[in-house]
Amino acid sequence: MNGVVALRPFVPARDFELAKRFYRRLGFEPGLETPDIAIFAAGAFSFILQNFYEKALAENFMVQLTVDRLGDWWAALEPEALATDFGVRPPRAPARQPWGLEVAYLFDPSGVLWHVAQAPA
Repeated sequence: MNGVVALRPFVPARDFELAKRFYRRLGFEPGLETPDIAIFAAGAFSFILQNFYEKALAENFMVQLTVDRLGDWWAALEPEALATDFGVRPPRAPARQPWGLEVAYLFDPSGVLWHVAQAPA
């Protein structure tokens, strides 16, 4: 696909303000924001948080984030505080998966599941 410069999923948010705080806490940089969307970036990659919620969509929505050093990312996350501060399910610590990647799992305040994976060597 010649000429592609971005691919951004639209991530649903049940509580738009809470979700924005959650993603800032994870280290995503906020960008353009309107009453209906907020763009968040990590390096050259980004997603669009939408002020829209459909339970079935949110609870079946998954995003994979791949990082250079998963252990360092996990340590900086303060996973216990996420559950307390945002009312989310406790994140699952990094573990090697049957398909070979080391992955940590966390849910956002709307139920969206994030797979945070160690980049392959």
